[in-house]
Amino acid sequence: MSDASERSRIKSERYESGVIPYKKMGYWDPDYTIKESDVLCLFRLTPQPGVDPVEAAAAVAGESSTATWTVVWTDLLTACDVYRAKAYFVEEVPNSSTEFFAFIAYDCDLFEEGSISNLTASIIGNVFGFKAVKALRLEDMRLPFAYLKTFIGPAAGVIVERERLDVFGRPLLGATVKPKLGLSGKNYGRVVYEGLKGGLDFLKDDENINSQPFMRWRERYLYVMEGINRAAAKTGAVKGSYLNVTAATMEDMYERAEFARELGSVIIMIDLVIGYTAIQSMCIWGRKNDTIVHLHRAGHSTYTRQKSHGINFRVICKWMRMSGVDHIHAGTVVGKLEGDPKAVKGFYDTLLLTKLKEDRTTGIYFDMDWASLRKCLPVASGGIHCGQMHQLTELLGED
Repeated sequence: MSDASERSRIKSERYESGVIPYKKMGYWDPDYTIKESDVLCLFRLTPQPGVDPVEAAAAVAGESSTATWTVVWTDLLTACDVYRAKAYFVEEVPNSSTEFFAFIAYDCDLFEEGSISNLTASIIGNVFGFKAVKALRLEDMRLPFAYLKTFIGPAAGVIVERERLDVFGRPLLGATVKPKLGLSGKNYGRVVYEGLKGGLDFLKDDENINSQPFMRWRERYLYVMEGINRAAAKTGAVKGSYLNVTAATMEDMYERAEFARELGSVIIMIDLVIGYTAIQSMCIWGRKNDTIVHLHRAGHSTYTRQKSHGINFRVICKWMRMSGVDHIHAGTVVGKLEGDPKAVKGFYDTLLLTKLKEDRTTGIYFDMDWASLRKCLPVASGGIHCGQMHQLTELLGED
């Protein structure tokens, strides 16, 4: 066949004018052979009435990779067959006739190395408002070994932190200062001292304590560190308090983190709401300055709690371990916040295991090797009564 007829054949089959189904554009491939280097995603999708679930899956694959509403001739200037994401398997969600699991593979070259922002701009950037789907939820991801090697992961992780604290054989015990808003700096520091003297390893700021009129960040840091040092001298144990450095700008966060380090703090805290780029930036700062980075998952439930739309928290756990946070709030099962025991166990496994094995009972849908990224310490925080501690350790272990 001549080159001219080959080009005509390609155009006649794929490069037609008008709106073309995503399946026909090449975003559905049930015979696709998964590569070890592929990024794999599992979406729970609810197609609009009358939309074929396979076409909906192909649409998600297309719109999260290279597609628009029709084919364009400029595809011929790229290796479009490589860069197109492929929906390769669709199955009905158990006990639901309207929801489907769609498995989609992405070539690793679609993503910038070491960038959660770029990864998420593709995977969740545009498709969640797509008309073909009534609802869409990212349930799980498999990040390939080669791609994980471009991320720093936690600097300390579980073992190094335990070594620094010299605490083994039991959970690290902490609490949040209450009331979380309204205390003066001096009274805030007093609460920290009393808690640490009483036996806590850590106290912490809550997500919305930053630098308000009743207590500016600098005075809080000074009084908290005074309380920490007094408690350490009194007990002879290593003590700390998570100083929240969340602020309006990166410059402000760096200033607060530097001041906390100069005062001798071993740990700082950031909120999930600062965004992926800021989180990665603060983790790099923490690694360079031998400072543990604690992440409060503030805001997550706005998109993780709904079962049919948004993002499963286990995916956030993966992104944050890749980003390099040493701690993350990961649910409690018991306490005041929502949490299914099996799902929360899956979050903890995602943060603590070196290799994941598919286990749908805990929500883990892919085998995955963590490529030697250090463990991220899950923090059980959310209205836990001391009488519930035995339940927590029985369900989730000492870490």
